[in-house]
Amino acid sequence: MAGVDYTGELASTVLENLQYQHDWTNLQLHTHSPVDQSPLPRPLISGLPPRRLYLHPDDQIEMLKKHRSPDTAISETPEVEWVLPTHLAEKWTLRSFARVFDSMQQQPQTPASLPDRPKRVVLATVHADSTIVYYLMHDGIVKPRQN
Repeated sequence: MAGVDYTGELASTVLENLQYQHDWTNLQLHTHSPVDQSPLPRPLISGLPPRRLYLHPDDQIEMLKKHRSPDTAISETPEVEWVLPTHLAEKWTLRSFARVFDSMQQQPQTPASLPDRPKRVVLATVHADSTIVYYLMHDGIVKPRQN
């Protein structure tokens, strides 16, 4: 794979999988930053999953306080997620992941109260047989969720 730019094809494969197999909507392929149009280190995908993928532990505690009754349904309103397409054969370092997080600056429509960059990314790892495995990868240390 050295010397060949396969990242665009990899991103297209992941985007189609999210759309047709996982029912994501509002999918966009990004090759440049939405803020200043600078090139990203590699293509990223943004989109809306059918339900929320992750609930921060602090938010989880607040939701449990508000919804003490087991009859009350907890809202699973999805939020926009960023996806980083990778191939299983790639060698990643903390520095290369940091470059990706640094390139994911706040989008123009994001409220100013939110952090400058996303705190997590969905890592989409594609195997040679086209199997795709998804992991949540956080920027920094995150305390464990409460069970």
